[in-house]
Amino acid sequence: MNKSLRQLFTAVLVLFVVLGISSSIIMTVQSNSLSHDARNTRSLYHMYGAPRGAILASDGTVLAKSDPVNDAFSYQRSYANGALYAPVTGYFSVTQNADRGIEASENDLLTGESNALFWQRIKAVFTGEENRGASIETSINTTLQTVAAQELGDQDGSVVAIEPSTGRILAMVSSPSYDPNALATHDTGSASKAYTELVNDDSNPMLNRATSQLYPPGSTFKTVVAAAALESGKYQLDSQIPAGSAYTLPGTQTELTNSSSLGDGSDGKISLKSAMAYSSNTAFAQLGVALGDETVSDMAKKLGFDSTITIDGSDSTGLPMRAVASRFPQNVAGDKLALASIGQGDTLVTPLQNAMVAAAVANKGKVMKPTLVDRVRFSDLSVLPDTKPQVMSTAFSEDTAKKLTEAMEAVVTEGNPNLEIPGVRVAAKTGTAQIGVDNSSIDGWTIGFAPADNPKIAVAVVVHNVDLYGSFAAGPIMTAVMKEALKQ
Repeated sequence: MNKSLRQLFTAVLVLFVVLGISSSIIMTVQSNSLSHDARNTRSLYHMYGAPRGAILASDGTVLAKSDPVNDAFSYQRSYANGALYAPVTGYFSVTQNADRGIEASENDLLTGESNALFWQRIKAVFTGEENRGASIETSINTTLQTVAAQELGDQDGSVVAIEPSTGRILAMVSSPSYDPNALATHDTGSASKAYTELVNDDSNPMLNRATSQLYPPGSTFKTVVAAAALESGKYQLDSQIPAGSAYTLPGTQTELTNSSSLGDGSDGKISLKSAMAYSSNTAFAQLGVALGDETVSDMAKKLGFDSTITIDGSDSTGLPMRAVASRFPQNVAGDKLALASIGQGDTLVTPLQNAMVAAAVANKGKVMKPTLVDRVRFSDLSVLPDTKPQVMSTAFSEDTAKKLTEAMEAVVTEGNPNLEIPGVRVAAKTGTAQIGVDNSSIDGWTIGFAPADNPKIAVAVVVHNVDLYGSFAAGPIMTAVMKEALKQ
């Protein structure tokens, strides 16, 4: 073989190798991204050519389904009471990839393309039946979701309700919300316009405030500091801790005061239980400094802080639904630690995280992994195994949980009688977080659980940018959800 032929042969061989490698990359590494690219019209027709699985509430109420239509796409997604359940379902659109909610986290199961549905697809080939996606049965309680949304109204905020013993999310409300039906239309111009209007809306209605918005927790964070103090073994509920009417933040001339003189204590001291009941800022700021940021931070981490929390899905089922990491500062000066210990400064939480704090106290110190999906049901009615409750961590002992419960009951009976439910023992902690450049507005919080002696539900409520204390802004919403839950 002469030199020219060898060079030609080598060049052809190299081109075949390059072609093979590029084809392999496209078919394997890039196949998923290409398949889900909104510009891939063949993929779109494929996804819309078969009925996408339904999304259901815990009582069987259909939250999202695919309806037959007489157009090129064959099926169109529809959402019952779309705005109410949008934080749960997300959306499915011909112009935008599903990037939130169950529509995204369980996409491959809903479309029928998941490996878990392999035998169903094989069966469909041989029987000629239509390949159908799996249905997703969630833990959402429609009554609690409705009550929570009605009580929150058009206020900016969120409500999260959890079953303490399992971590099942019973309600997840975010306001303002949006209607996924506007994005599900097959009129691409209308769908694109609706999406553009939503993403440019200053109120950010597509943001799931329950999982993706961080707020200063205010005095609700005192529950975490109290847990760290009790768990250290150095404090009991009757331990007298420094308080007073004012506390000068370390290294500054800034004075911290209490919202009520009841939080001042007597002779500069107050019991830990009373400090919780009357939400003493001066007591908890000094307690946080005495414990140190490492001790408080360790407790916060055990409760879920500083880590993103996966609520549903995995890389094998779609785009997992995750809550952003709540934060407590570390390695900070004393003045910043004091503020952080009363839920101000650099301490930030999601409503889901705060519901998990309340649920951990209710569940004897065990933090359960929050879940939104109970089971996956295939078109032949067979199911994937039900979701099993998982313990994320043991944040504190059962004894500490018992003492925290007692203190949180005192928050209601002694400090906030407006949170009482006749005939039911309620444990709670309120929070009034100062926000804005001049601290002129408030994020009002209430977290809690009931019944305190046999917990069935844990709730967190935040109402953003109000002029009321948390007890009055968020408290009535929490008690309304609890009352409804205890009827069932």
